[in-house]
Amino acid sequence: MTAPALPPLAPAPGGAFGLYLHVPFCAARCGYCDFNTYTPGELAAAGGDTPAGNTPAGWLEALRRELELAAGRLDAAGGVPVLDTVFVGGGTPSLLGGAGLADVLAAVRTHFVLAGDAEVTTEANPESTSPAFFGALRAAGYTRVSLGMQSVAPHVLRLLDRVHSPGRAPAAALEARSAGFAHVNLDLIYGTPGETDDDLARSIDAVLAADVDHVSAYALVVEDGTALARRVRRGEMPAVDDDVVADRYELLDARLTAAGLDWYEVSNWSRPGGECRHNLGYWNGGQWWGAGPGAHSHVGALRWWNVKHPNGYAEALASGAAPVAGFEELGETDRHVEQVLLRIRLRDGLPVAVLHPAERRRADAAVAAGLLRLVEQRLALTDAGRLLADAVVRDLLD
Repeated sequence: MTAPALPPLAPAPGGAFGLYLHVPFCAARCGYCDFNTYTPGELAAAGGDTPAGNTPAGWLEALRRELELAAGRLDAAGGVPVLDTVFVGGGTPSLLGGAGLADVLAAVRTHFVLAGDAEVTTEANPESTSPAFFGALRAAGYTRVSLGMQSVAPHVLRLLDRVHSPGRAPAAALEARSAGFAHVNLDLIYGTPGETDDDLARSIDAVLAADVDHVSAYALVVEDGTALARRVRRGEMPAVDDDVVADRYELLDARLTAAGLDWYEVSNWSRPGGECRHNLGYWNGGQWWGAGPGAHSHVGALRWWNVKHPNGYAEALASGAAPVAGFEELGETDRHVEQVLLRIRLRDGLPVAVLHPAERRRADAAVAAGLLRLVEQRLALTDAGRLLADAVVRDLLD
């Protein structure tokens, strides 16, 4: 299949520019995950050999080619932007090891300049980290690490198919701090069937004991096509209870706020200065190039996404082609919907001026209902509104 040709890029002037790098490898597949990830067994050919493009070495070679292509396209569109943020996600980037992730950042620096205060993040699974791993990341220039924790309750981890021990994630966070990382995030998942209030409370205790400056907490969502969805469909486990999820969110928010971690996005809390700048770029409508299998990019009014499979991605680049699977040009209505959808989730809220008259009237109704508050011509979610954020957005956009 011939890759679609991207229209010429037209970057928006000013503002931050980020780079996202997708590592598609995982040691095992978690039951709730629907991300573009692959286990070794899924990447091996029928004869047992693994095609070169499906290996970390083949992936890195392809990534280098895409980064060269990206810099060339951006240069032709007005100049290669200085990177304010770099985010290595997955998948499980820590499977590359400290040396492998150092090679990734070196590849970035070959084609891009990082701002002096650039935020450089990698995700990591606790079981594939160590003090030496974190030391190598710091030496390479990473400034932030995000660790998947989910829970300290063994039965919750088992249901989610997580393979790390209950105490490994907080221990890894402490190792990262000891290695010199000022910015460390722990991810939690709440609302898993069988989880109790005490399970979540103990998980929060462990997070706070690790002294991290950022916490992300997500309600479990059972996505179609996942192992969890199949278990729910077969009646092996109950569906997620929305009322329980709301109670758990309130518990999380109260405990984290009392400990000095304030919400700045519906699912994210941080100490002052600990906010994830890369993700804020997404939520504020910023620009980024996404490199790697299945990665998405957004430059100016153009959005595109790469071929999903690692070998197809590598083969496209080896042939000299861009690994693009598809693209869309965002119109004024598209951009408006995204602005409302994303910025209303931020503590800073949404400027009233961006709303159309009918939307402003619906916003007034949401203020009267106690779901939004108006502060200095910005609309922000109330505590009650955060529990119903998606519904608030739907009502605003009608």
